[in-house]
Amino acid sequence: MSPETLEPIADSAWPARERGRLGGWRLNATDGFSLRINACWPLGEPDRDPEGAIDAVEAFYAARGLPVRFKLTDGATAPADLAERLERRGYASHGETLLMTGQVAGGADAEVVLSADPDPAFEALLVASAKGNAADARERLEALGRIPAPARFARLVLDGRTAALGACAVDGEAVGIFGMRTDPDFRRRGLARRVLDALLAEASSLGARTAYLQVEEANAPAIALYAARGFSTAYRYRYWSRPARD
Repeated sequence: MSPETLEPIADSAWPARERGRLGGWRLNATDGFSLRINACWPLGEPDRDPEGAIDAVEAFYAARGLPVRFKLTDGATAPADLAERLERRGYASHGETLLMTGQVAGGADAEVVLSADPDPAFEALLVASAKGNAADARERLEALGRIPAPARFARLVLDGRTAALGACAVDGEAVGIFGMRTDPDFRRRGLARRVLDALLAEASSLGARTAYLQVEEANAPAIALYAARGFSTAYRYRYWSRPARD
């Protein structure tokens, strides 16, 4: 799938609490932690001149007490010179991320519990993985709860404990993978791959044919895992923000 096709699907799969539009620019606002749901996605031409649109985006986030952030995607950003416009205003790029795609194929796993909603054990591991940032964990749990149906949540249980988890959102023939986590006590045992395989098998039964996921360029272990599973980089995106002022 091209960025023009896949980016709107990815936006819908990880929904912000508050959403707005400026023509082809999508405004997402939540609590400020998960970058994708706290950024403007300029996926088409705005409904006004670009400089006026940037002004409107800045006003939107300022009114909510959130930092102004743009998510610029290779092959799906309009206008084409938006990065240059932002740079002139003092914005800088950061958080380069790969969007990887792969075939939907996997296998059921007797130790992976699948459900249509995140259960308390799923939530507990996600909260623990936030390393004490309760607000970040709450934002992500609420975003997971907003994933449109059909969604699936997977927990791999070993020795009576939730050792790894993940989630997926199916939209037609596309399925997005989100929330992959492994308990530190169970790492380096191939559990993330087992969760991924179980999610992909379930997504296949729901009609999905192409899987996608986002992974930061700096996360070499995750990239290696997904590459070994047959995923490859389809395109990249970067965030643009202004440095905080003292």
